[in-house]
Amino acid sequence: MAEIRNQSETVEADLLKRIDVTRLPRHIAVIMDGNGRWAGARHLPRVAGHRAGSAAVRETIDAAARLGIQCLTLYAFSVENWKRPPAEVRTLWSLLREYIRRELKSIQDANIRFQTIGRVHELPASVRREVALAQEKTRSNTGMILNVALNYSGRAELVDTFNSLLRRTGRNGNALEVDEETVTNHLYTAGLPDPDLLIRTSGEMRISNFLLWQIAYAEIYITPVYWPDFRRRHLLEAIINYQMRERRYGGIRAAAIHA
Repeated sequence: MAEIRNQSETVEADLLKRIDVTRLPRHIAVIMDGNGRWAGARHLPRVAGHRAGSAAVRETIDAAARLGIQCLTLYAFSVENWKRPPAEVRTLWSLLREYIRRELKSIQDANIRFQTIGRVHELPASVRREVALAQEKTRSNTGMILNVALNYSGRAELVDTFNSLLRRTGRNGNALEVDEETVTNHLYTAGLPDPDLLIRTSGEMRISNFLLWQIAYAEIYITPVYWPDFRRRHLLEAIINYQMRERRYGGIRAAAIHA
C-alpha cells in the first residue's frame, strides 16, 4: 500500500509541475456520475457507490481549494433524482447529513464557504437544517466557494429566474427590458463567475440538465473514471487538458485573421 501511495504522490507531483497557476479556471463544475455502476461492477448495492463517492468529494474539494480555485460546483442531487426508489433517496439524504456533520470542521478550517443552489426549500426538514447550519458557520469565510447543487435542474432554474423577473415587472407596472446580464443576475448562481471547466465522470456524453445557461462557453472534459474512483490526479489532468485549449468565445485568433 505504501508503494502505491508513493507512486500516486509522484504522479500528482509531476502533474502539478505541468499546471500554469496563472491560468487556472475560476469556476469548476462537476457532474459526479457513476456511483451506481461502480457498485454494480463490484456486485454491491447502489448505496455502496454513493457512500464510496464521499471520498472523491472530500479529495476534490481539498485539491481545488489548495490550488486556489475560486468556485467549485458539485451536482449532488437533481430534480429528476426524486424518481429513484424512495429507499435510495432517503439514503442519499442521510449520507449528505452525515457528510456535512463529518466534514464541516475541515471546510471551516480551510476557509471554504459552503453554499447551495436549487430548490432547497423542497428538501426534507432535517437536510435543510444541516445545510443552513453549514451555510451559517461558513458565511464569513473568504476562500473557495463550495457550491452544492441540491434538488437542482437547469430548466427549473430558468423557470424560477423568469418567474422572478415577472414578479419584478409586476411591482412597478412597467415593461421590463431583459438582457443577458439581467437573466444572469437572477439565476441561482448570481454573483458567481460562469464555469470555465465542466467535468463529467463515468464517460457519459451529456450535460444532464446542469447549469444550462452558465456553461454556454465552458470547456467540457469527460473522463471514463467512475466518481468513487475520482481523485486529485484526475482533477489535475482535467485542468491540464483545459489549459491546452484555446478559448475564443466565438472569435478567431489574431494570427488567423491575417492568414
